[in-house]
Amino acid sequence: MTDCQSATRPGTDPLLVLLADYVCSDIAFGEQTFAAARLCLRDALGCAFLALNDDACVQRLGPIVPGAEMPGGARVPGTPYELDPVRACFNTGCLIRWLDYNDTWLAAEWGHPSDNLAAILACGDYLDRSGLRTLTMRDMLKALIKTYEIQGVLALDNAFNQQGLDHVLLVRIASAAVCTRLLGGNHQQVINALSNAWADGGALRVYRHEPNTGWRKSWAAGDAAARGVQHALMAVKGEMGYASVLSVERWGFESVLMHEKSVRLSQPLADYVIQNILFKVCFPAEFHAQTAVECAVALHKSLPRRLDKIAHIRLFTQAAAKRIIDKSGPLNNPADRDHCLQYAVAVALLNGRLQASDYSDAVAKDKRIDDLRDKMKVFEEPQFSEDYRDPGKRAIANRVEITLTDGREFVREQTFPLGHPRRREEAMPLLLNKFEEAATAVLGARAADRLQGVILAPQQLDAMSVADFMALLIPQEIT
Repeated sequence: MTDCQSATRPGTDPLLVLLADYVCSDIAFGEQTFAAARLCLRDALGCAFLALNDDACVQRLGPIVPGAEMPGGARVPGTPYELDPVRACFNTGCLIRWLDYNDTWLAAEWGHPSDNLAAILACGDYLDRSGLRTLTMRDMLKALIKTYEIQGVLALDNAFNQQGLDHVLLVRIASAAVCTRLLGGNHQQVINALSNAWADGGALRVYRHEPNTGWRKSWAAGDAAARGVQHALMAVKGEMGYASVLSVERWGFESVLMHEKSVRLSQPLADYVIQNILFKVCFPAEFHAQTAVECAVALHKSLPRRLDKIAHIRLFTQAAAKRIIDKSGPLNNPADRDHCLQYAVAVALLNGRLQASDYSDAVAKDKRIDDLRDKMKVFEEPQFSEDYRDPGKRAIANRVEITLTDGREFVREQTFPLGHPRRREEAMPLLLNKFEEAATAVLGARAADRLQGVILAPQQLDAMSVADFMALLIPQEIT
């Protein structure tokens, strides 16, 4: 009997068993799936490198207390830090997520599956450098595929946001399960880690919504992934689990937090999510706003000398965007601004582009931005919401309608964002450029070219040890 077939304790929630079965199984993923995983790896690392330009992000990096470094521990891309795997995961997770530029999954629940990469790399580098277990990047890619699938399929029909819970709880679940396996855990230990991850409950979404939008939304995923790593480390050391953590009456997750709704998997776990992931190609903004920004950039070309002649702007969007990023009134910080549909559209209309620095206090002082916001009204377009929910479309449509004081109208509508699978070929060169610019700024041109070459060479990347790959992510002057 293999550890994947080991007897499950009586009374264990079926969902825990299904997740552990998937994590412990040796699935022969196809080359197309691995190609998607390499693309996700590259994009997430590019986002991490870009975040090193943000002082607020950099302030949160390093050991939790001065002097708590761990020489020979897990490394943090682009930095000199060598830390225990839990703290390294938090650091890397902050970098990947900080600018709201990493890949996205939209369903009943929303989220960013590449958040799990922080946990996977931290565990892999720790194991390799400590001599406990040598893993290859092929192993990392397999783990990445599985975390995407767990987080994404759980998100299809389980709307934790409806209960006021933040989507990062799914990062904790996926990271805990897959990292337990990476650390050598067996089927029961994966279940134990999962049960403790569910027992943590869920963070409140309060930090994503007015009037409390703040920095935590940028480090919450790193925190969740790190918590998953901690549960994984404890599980392989023998920490017990809680078999009916989801379903037990009164005290279980479903009773306490889901109003008796069952958490369920709507389809078998395979490789669906990573094949259909959404990328943020040009705009670091909440994904529901991507097509609106694309429309605004296009409209900018027609309106450079007419912006002061705008009478009103009507934004038609999906129900999810109306709920999450429709904001009026003061915006208190960059974290508030990058989750405001009207702000993103206003900046794009003014400048013909949207970049991370546009959320800064300095840019936000431009009175024209708020003047344009004051002229905007946001409406749900029922057809957009229907197409958003349609699994055959998975559209994220927006329409921008501008009326000038002389009555002339300018309209732009976009159904699928540039990062959608339907526009993947169009996006590929732009994604490549996104990574090249970010990596070059941190590593230098020669080292960035070498890293890019490795990622684009499947056989070379797959055979490389995690420790050797992580070494490519550290600037030479600090190695």
